[in-house]
Amino acid sequence: MQAAEVKQIIENQLEGCEVLTAGEGCDFQITVVGDIFAGLTPVKKQQLVYGCLNKQIASGAIHAVTIRTYTPEQWAALNASA
Repeated sequence: MQAAEVKQIIENQLEGCEVLTAGEGCDFQITVVGDIFAGLTPVKKQQLVYGCLNKQIASGAIHAVTIRTYTPEQWAALNASA
């Protein structure tokens, strides 16, 4: 599986989100930025992204993921300080 495929899967299910992916094979680093995360607990944010990838995880196509989620405001603040 390629990072671009993972990006497409998530973007298709989490409309209005910006998705950045890195990695290959079955190990990926995923950053998702969207208003959808406002007010959610960290666990709920992770569950939203994992939910997009359930089929691929169950099949073994994806084995390991690192997920970071941000609202657009959090993302802007993070990048302003970098």
